[in-house]
Amino acid sequence: MSSETWKCYLENKHSRPAPLKGIKVLEACTIILGPAGPSFLAKLGAEVIKCEMPPLGDTSRNLGPFGSRFRDQGPGFVHANPNKYFMGLDLHKPEGQEVFRQLAARADIVEENMRPGVMERWNVGYRQLKELNPGIIYVSKTGFGQWGQYAAENRPSNDGASQALAGFAWMSAFPGRPPLRSRLYVADNYGALLGEVAVLAALRNRQRTGKGQYIELSQTEGLIRTMSWVWPYQFLTGRTAGPEGNRDVCVCPADTFRCADDLYVAIAAPMAEEFKGLCTAIERPELADEPRLKDHRTRLQDENARVLLEIIGKWARTRKADEIVQLASRHGFAATRILSARDIVDDESFRERGSMAFVDDPVLGPMYEFDFPVLMSKTPPKVRWSVRAVGFDNEYLLSCRLGKNRNQIRELYECGAVGRWADMVARRPPDSWDGQAGLILSRGA
Repeated sequence: MSSETWKCYLENKHSRPAPLKGIKVLEACTIILGPAGPSFLAKLGAEVIKCEMPPLGDTSRNLGPFGSRFRDQGPGFVHANPNKYFMGLDLHKPEGQEVFRQLAARADIVEENMRPGVMERWNVGYRQLKELNPGIIYVSKTGFGQWGQYAAENRPSNDGASQALAGFAWMSAFPGRPPLRSRLYVADNYGALLGEVAVLAALRNRQRTGKGQYIELSQTEGLIRTMSWVWPYQFLTGRTAGPEGNRDVCVCPADTFRCADDLYVAIAAPMAEEFKGLCTAIERPELADEPRLKDHRTRLQDENARVLLEIIGKWARTRKADEIVQLASRHGFAATRILSARDIVDDESFRERGSMAFVDDPVLGPMYEFDFPVLMSKTPPKVRWSVRAVGFDNEYLLSCRLGKNRNQIRELYECGAVGRWADMVARRPPDSWDGQAGLILSRGA
């Protein structure tokens, strides 16, 4: 049944309708927390206009891993901004603010992640825009919220700060070791996703009532929500949940183990039949009847868990990773080899399902990118194009969306309200280029 539902899914993906076609989104966002949310909507078919401060644009354009340069389109920027229209708009200038208001009057959704109060000072806050468009759904995303002590202190935030304040870095560490923040931007990406869940609910409410609303999201509070069992556990026991490394304190056995070939596998066997199968696989069937271990709740006790995990760990060092995975399949417990990022790109299953999508970026060239991770049989999400230079779509948006003529557009350029990265490059003497500008211009940006 399932195979019939998904037959020819990838072949027909780009010819099928998009679920959010006709929804218009106006974005004034930077880094990841802000732009990643509208990118979900863009992949679902919404028209997203990204407004960037000219000439340099979104800060993440020039943020690359290990200090590498990516022609002013860092990998994080590419990942968080496909399918968008790019406008270079200076919201410090009254003329730029007026263009933003004109676009907002035609939009369904406005999203921003400036510090509290900034959009109001630019005359494009929620209360100002809802006077022009009562149905507007306005999303503000910050590290700590729009009000409260941290907002009043006007603290700057980033993913690392949220991981620290949420307790996530503390929980991610190993016992007796310093806190360990994730190198991946979990607070940014999870917060962005939560924001779009609220947006879709607000769209449904507007469909019923005709009214828009203001959505306020705290990046830190979003990350706190991921720490699921921690909060009821602390309330019910009076104990503070501490760091445990790779060990799962709710499931035993469940941990990561090093194998004979120096690869790693994650093994889990909480249910009675699963645990019995694991004991058989490691050639210790008697453990399934051991009083301290046969009951899952008893296995979770610290001393019992450590004894059991040590036994499994010593056994894993005598077997190759793929051998353990095969034994798990045969005996009915879970074992998965831990993949590197390179392994994921080369994995045939991910490619077969279209998870690893091929993207031809106009600046960076052809590459693989991890696509939208949810399949929809009738209205599939899709990447239609990659990112573009700051202000790439200025003329199209000003003329086709706002109906401005050539003289009006020229005036916006002349006063600096509208700008492009390419215009800055053109004004710089060639000997001041760092080599990136010519590459961008030569690729048609």
